[in-house]
Amino acid sequence: MARIKLDLHPIFNKGAVIDAELERVFREAEAKKISTIEIIPGKGSGQLKKKVLRFLQQKSVQARYHRLDKDRDNHGRLFVHFRH
Repeated sequence: MARIKLDLHPIFNKGAVIDAELERVFREAEAKKISTIEIIPGKGSGQLKKKVLRFLQQKSVQARYHRLDKDRDNHGRLFVHFRH
């Protein structure tokens, strides 16, 4: 199963860059028919994860993926699944 990993730790305080990176990995997953994106916002205060979830909950973005899972063992990790 092909997977893309996006670690947001290096850009945690750059809002516009975070949105651009999320959009970039979505386009890459769609173009390469990747089945899963692993997004790592980290644990921290939870603000970064909330920002990622707000991005993923936009109607235009939701229409692009099949399912969103939160890692039950590591709350600093999300999985976005695609059905191509």
